[in-house]
Amino acid sequence: MATTDPTTPRNALSHASAYPLANVTKTPPQFGALTPRWPTLFLEFKGLETGLYRVNKVVEDDSPLEVLCSRDPAQTDIPQGFVDYESNPREYQLSSISTIINVDTSVADIYSSPYDQTATQIGLAIDSLKERQESQIINNDDYGLLKNAADSQRIQPRTASGAPTPDDLDELITKVWKEPSFFLAHPRAVAAFGREATKRGVPPVIVNLKGGSFLSWRGIPIIPTDKLFVDGLKNPTSLSGKTNILLVRTGEAKRGVVGLYQTGLPGEQSRGLSVRPRGIDDNGVASYLLSIYCSAAILADDAVAVLEDVEVGEYYDYE
Repeated sequence: MATTDPTTPRNALSHASAYPLANVTKTPPQFGALTPRWPTLFLEFKGLETGLYRVNKVVEDDSPLEVLCSRDPAQTDIPQGFVDYESNPREYQLSSISTIINVDTSVADIYSSPYDQTATQIGLAIDSLKERQESQIINNDDYGLLKNAADSQRIQPRTASGAPTPDDLDELITKVWKEPSFFLAHPRAVAAFGREATKRGVPPVIVNLKGGSFLSWRGIPIIPTDKLFVDGLKNPTSLSGKTNILLVRTGEAKRGVVGLYQTGLPGEQSRGLSVRPRGIDDNGVASYLLSIYCSAAILADDAVAVLEDVEVGEYYDYE
């Protein structure tokens, strides 16, 4: 029988006494850094057989191939020529993002209800790898969209403050006017553009795509990602800061941007992702190697444009 404080009269079982008998409903581990990873969902991907992707291009100059367009009495012969190719096309080689997860088998044996400890550890590691994959597609020095956009495709904001305006996004569209697919921006930059458009009386329209709701401009969705950093940070604490906004055309058929991955991996779990057991050591610790093989290719210069040095800290008082 439970003891009671003689100074406090009580005629029912207390919460503290009842608690040990109760089952607790639990969530799986919550990974606060996870994002929806919209960029990799909107980007078209190309599977590779050997981890290499060669982008063959036609040599382009100011002299198009001469043709005969009509019956010109002064010209009776059909012009002759050929279309030349680049002799040294760029090749993209997949890079790997890897980690090793260790799980004590005794822990997995005893404490795997209701959530399997091994599956949970591997699942969290996979999410972490996919977050890094998205960041690399945008920021990698060798193949990232931000670093590999052509100089001719980079513009600066029109306003002195650097806030992203409708005019700026229109200018991006002039750079990627052949079937643009989506804008990419940090959530703070998305909000900053929303403020600027609203101030000018043209608030962005909401569109629903792939299970999400997004602001849009000229019918093109503005996809948020924290991998386009503000002052080098995913989660800046200052109200102000500088970032970039991208406009992307995706798809091999459109001569756009394509994500790259390896097909047919041993232990393949999903696109370009491999989970391979490494065995159990003498202390009963099981080890697993997780790897994602990825890259991205810009097939034409006009597939990506960048609005640089965007200020996210301009605010207004609305009446």
